[in-house]
Amino acid sequence: MRCFNLVPALLLPALLLVACAATPRMPIIEPPLAGAAFGNVKPEQVETLVIVVHGDTEATPSHLAFAQRAAATLPKAAVVALLRPGYGTGTGLASPGVRDAGNGDGYTADNVRLLGESVAAYRKRYPRARTILAGEDGGAALVANLAGTRPALVDAMLLVGCPCTLPEWRALMAKAKPGKGFNRPVASLDPLQTVGGIATTTRSAILVGENDRITPPRIAGTYAEALALRGIGTDFRRLPGRGHDILNDPETLDALARLAGAS
Repeated sequence: MRCFNLVPALLLPALLLVACAATPRMPIIEPPLAGAAFGNVKPEQVETLVIVVHGDTEATPSHLAFAQRAAATLPKAAVVALLRPGYGTGTGLASPGVRDAGNGDGYTADNVRLLGESVAAYRKRYPRARTILAGEDGGAALVANLAGTRPALVDAMLLVGCPCTLPEWRALMAKAKPGKGFNRPVASLDPLQTVGGIATTTRSAILVGENDRITPPRIAGTYAEALALRGIGTDFRRLPGRGHDILNDPETLDALARLAGAS
């Protein structure tokens, strides 16, 4: 597998160990958010573009391994692992913007704008590709909000452990984690309020662990119902025996493959 790096700063030893041993190629493209692209297909031949957005407050975002596996699994695909606004690797690579505090404050209009500008840049890089956005945790909220505010950028979305009914989720977390700021006002967009802007042609898959105590199944279920009311094809699955951290679960990769294979 070749590893397509987007900026020279992405030549990080840890990333190279995870991604590939071949010499990286560095196309001249620098979206607002830093990211690493995986795949061995020429840009003009890529048919599926997957952009993976990690969760909240991750010291070391866990989505690189998922991106690598997805690129190895999906035919004619390029898979991009983005760093969310304000996040860095600790080795000098960072995205612009303000990092969230982990209390649901990171899904602002400005952060959605930065994500949208990055997605638009990658769509130009891979002009023939159908675009799937995959988000975990707070990254899923960002993806859902982008689909609702700039629907032309998102052909399909995979939401994993999504806090997609923001007030209900923050009220739940305020009780579970008192003193963490969940009872403070935030400027985040609520995916349940932006759902009306999602194109009816968008396909979606929503996964949540049956034992998820961070974003319980009822949170995702309410959002899945809202999508269904819009006439949006939605594959909603509760994974038995799983908790919150399911991005790297085989079921998640299977869900992505189903979205990639959909016409």
